Amino acid sequence: MVKIIAKKIIITAYIIAFLNVHVRAFAANSEPAESTDSKTPVIVGQIGDYVIKKNELEKRLITELYPDQYEPFNEEAVPADVNSVLMLMLSEKAMIMEARNLNYQEKENIQKLINDEKNKRIINLLTESYLKKNADKVAVTEPEIEQKIKEEPRLNKEQAKKTLYTQKANSLLNQYYREIYKKLEVKKITENYPKAIKVHDRLLNHPIKKENIRFIRKYQITDETTEEEKNIVLATFTGGKITLLDWFETLHGLSPPSRPKDLNTIKGFDNLLERTLTTPLLVAEAKLLGLDKDQDMLKKIRDYEDTRLLNEFRNEKREEVSEITSEEAANYFNNNKKMFGNKKLRIDQIWCSDIDTAKRAKAELDNGKDFENVKQQYSLSENGKPFDTYPNNQGLFWKDLWKGEPNEIIGPVKGFYNSNEIKWRIVKIMEKDPGKPTEYSQNLENAIKNLIANQKYDILLKKCSQELLKKYPYEIFPDKIKNINPLEMP
Repeated sequence: MVKIIAKKIIITAYIIAFLNVHVRAFAANSEPAESTDSKTPVIVGQIGDYVIKKNELEKRLITELYPDQYEPFNEEAVPADVNSVLMLMLSEKAMIMEARNLNYQEKENIQKLINDEKNKRIINLLTESYLKKNADKVAVTEPEIEQKIKEEPRLNKEQAKKTLYTQKANSLLNQYYREIYKKLEVKKITENYPKAIKVHDRLLNHPIKKENIRFIRKYQITDETTEEEKNIVLATFTGGKITLLDWFETLHGLSPPSRPKDLNTIKGFDNLLERTLTTPLLVAEAKLLGLDKDQDMLKKIRDYEDTRLLNEFRNEKREEVSEITSEEAANYFNNNKKMFGNKKLRIDQIWCSDIDTAKRAKAELDNGKDFENVKQQYSLSENGKPFDTYPNNQGLFWKDLWKGEPNEIIGPVKGFYNSNEIKWRIVKIMEKDPGKPTEYSQNLENAIKNLIANQKYDILLKKCSQELLKKYPYEIFPDKIKNINPLEMP
């Protein structure tokens, strides 16, 4: 049994490690931080122990320029400016500092998320370091690749190499897990299985709150079991133990349709216990090797913790927003009817690498060259096709497009090229639909309620930010940000 479960879990661990390779490759190819020299980042602001770097500010500024897809009624988008975005970033750090002072990090839900993230990253380090140390055992040779392609002709060389590497790595890590399992002297407390199985049966078949769907809910594990039941010890290993609460956490991590159907049997119960053992054993081995002290990993955990604290702080503030009534929504609609049009454009576009390229493309179009041919010659985006677009897709660039008329080619104009870039483009207006007056409906009422709630939340958060920035001293460096403007593009 151990062999089968270990294989299943180790494959999961390998996938995590494999994904981490891609993360590192992405990081290695990303642009370096702007600096006064090749090593020192430019600091544009600081608060407490936190600093805001210039490259972080530039990326965030572009993000803030993007339109909010959840607020589709705003045609008057105002571009974010560098000062307001820097203050926003400083206020977020202040919120994190306040959350720490209020001990949000001790909340059970936050603790679990942080521990899970830390365990995942520690296991990443363990599997990566083990594969690196045994690189010769997972190396793939040319003859092996040729043989694999003969066996599976559908594979190309790279696919064959990856498949062989995966197979070797899985086998090696599977063997390593068995060694860890033996080394840490796992002992199962089988005499506790029957009473643990009874607790599971009670929660599944006799819940306090009757539900139509039969599976154990998260709240049942918390509310319908005693502390004594939660702490039933199912297994021990060097430096740790597995309790029924751990077993239930593993169960809850599985989607209800995929949960085993034989958990009322000793064999089924034990199979899930094997699965529960995997993470604690791998983490224990990593700690024995000192991998939990890895500084880069600890920094990433701290950053993750900051994100969770900020989200928790914001969520609590959002709960302070009162419920929006139907009357409020109707009044808002009546006072702002111009906002609720359904304007639409159908456009085709040519994305260009810079303004000079865009000007050349436009000149060729003005001289009668076919739009599709010019697109094939200049466009950065392959296989781009005509599409419908709306104010909430284009944000502050909508006005430039709406000025155009059907069959008119406009540009060069700016646009959002992807999630972190603004580029020049030539746009062909194919259809222009001013829409019809919007009629009030239930769907529109719900959208307006969300819009009003967001506006109230923004006001509340802004007030909170101002108070926190008085509480936590900060400093900005104006000379470091004066030339930052993503809208001034080459």
